Amino acid sequence: MTDRELLELIASQVSNLTTQVDGLTTQVNGLTKDMNEVKATMATKQELAEIKNNLAEVKAETHSIKSIVLKIENDHGQKLGALFDGYKLNSEKLDRIEAEVTKHEEFILKRLR
Repeated sequence: MTDRELLELIASQVSNLTTQVDGLTTQVNGLTKDMNEVKATMATKQELAEIKNNLAEVKAETHSIKSIVLKIENDHGQKLGALFDGYKLNSEKLDRIEAEVTKHEEFILKRLR
């Protein structure tokens, strides 16, 4: 193999290596860009701590709301019970009055005949 052939072979191999290195450089640049995008979208420790605090506040508020709702339901249940008891007493009173009116009507009808 002559010196010229050896140089052409070396030049060819260097050209192939240069092409491969350029391809790797492009891939590394793409990965670097992707990593920067990932870092930009990641939450910091401070942001995570804020989210955790907000979650704790929401849980406390939810617990407070649940206790208020339970109290309202209990109060309304008692009020509805009292209302239905009053309605039942009123209905019974009307039944007694109706029975008395029926007796008086019968008595009046007997006298008129």
